Amino acid sequence: MNRKKQMIKISVLILTALLSSFAVKAAPLDRIVAVVEDGVILDSELTNETMNIVKKLEANKVMIPPAFVLRKQVLERLIMDKLQRQLAAKSGIRVSDEMLRSSVADIARRNGLTVDEFRNELKNQGMSFQGFEESIRNEIIVNQLRAREVGSRIKVTDREVSHYLETQGVSKEQVQYHLGHILIAIPEGASSSVIKTAKEKAEKVMADLRKGADFKHTAVTVSDGGNALKGGDLGWRGLGEVPTLFVNAVAKMNKGDIAELIRSPSGFHIIKMLDLKGMNKHIVTKTRARHILIKTNELIDDAEAKKRLQALKQRIQDGDDFATLARSNSDDKGSAINGGDLNWVGPGDLVPPFEAAMNQLEINGISDPVQTQFGWHLIQVLEREDRDNSIEYKKNRAREEIRKRKIEEETELWLRRLRDEAFVDINLDRL
Repeated sequence: MNRKKQMIKISVLILTALLSSFAVKAAPLDRIVAVVEDGVILDSELTNETMNIVKKLEANKVMIPPAFVLRKQVLERLIMDKLQRQLAAKSGIRVSDEMLRSSVADIARRNGLTVDEFRNELKNQGMSFQGFEESIRNEIIVNQLRAREVGSRIKVTDREVSHYLETQGVSKEQVQYHLGHILIAIPEGASSSVIKTAKEKAEKVMADLRKGADFKHTAVTVSDGGNALKGGDLGWRGLGEVPTLFVNAVAKMNKGDIAELIRSPSGFHIIKMLDLKGMNKHIVTKTRARHILIKTNELIDDAEAKKRLQALKQRIQDGDDFATLARSNSDDKGSAINGGDLNWVGPGDLVPPFEAAMNQLEINGISDPVQTQFGWHLIQVLEREDRDNSIEYKKNRAREEIRKRKIEEETELWLRRLRDEAFVDINLDRL
């Protein structure tokens, strides 16, 4: 019995020694900066994101605020990001690997690069391709969540479009505004004393700006708005894209002006007119084209479809009528009855491969067989002309701008509500 106790004691001593040795060699624990609902934000996450933001601010030549202030701003953004991703996960929103690859390929293509070239470019800039992919995945998830929570409820009526065009006027539509924005937020259901404190802070910020304080630096330092870490830059906007609360003030402002304080349910807003510019007429190239479509199926493969269209092209070049052949051969029954005529089409009206091939043709020119998701096409351009599409363009743009404005306003309220209702515990000692 004593021998058994002695063996247990020795085992405990060995285990204790091993644990002590491990404790000495183990890396320091990554401290928790904030608890966000059922998740956490680690000190390493905050530090890495703060370093990324500093690089961006330096690249844009924005003065860096004190470390404590910047970390607090970055932490708030991380909190909002985590809250949205948690809600998305609970809602079953996922981004497939295929969707992610497609999105990354699209970004690379817009930069004139292949995916491999884009990967190397990120590496040369000291950025992780895997980290970039993860940020894109998160962005897609958040956008899908916002579309579901906010965008799906937004409706724009024809009456709103007409009223917009009547009240904004042509001259206002021809002006674009470059705006800076600072928000001093107030929580939902705030007491009068909290509101008073926020207002006094906003008035002090506005007074400092009017005395010459740098707007971008101030926005990064004090703003609670979604664009704070971009120096409060809202970008170029037509009047219809400006949030409703700001429209009356913005329409009267000149370059460099700072509007009077604007109150909303979200808090107090400070708006600065960074710049203005005019707009030209909207001219689009319209094309009148016709086509013959051969669909593939169990009996007709790609090679056979191309062969049939090549034969039809040869017949047309030998003198046969395109319209007659379209009526008897085209699988697009909607246009076949009109001799394949698609009428006048503008940019974006047709699928990209068809439009690209059509745009390369001269008047009366006939394409080689062109493949789209619908099958194989023989295309002929009948007419092409530039048109002033300003009226139609303005209607479409008005509808989109009203929708964007509504979404922006609703999203800000939704995010503030999400933050106010969430459990968030910040370890101030780690800031």
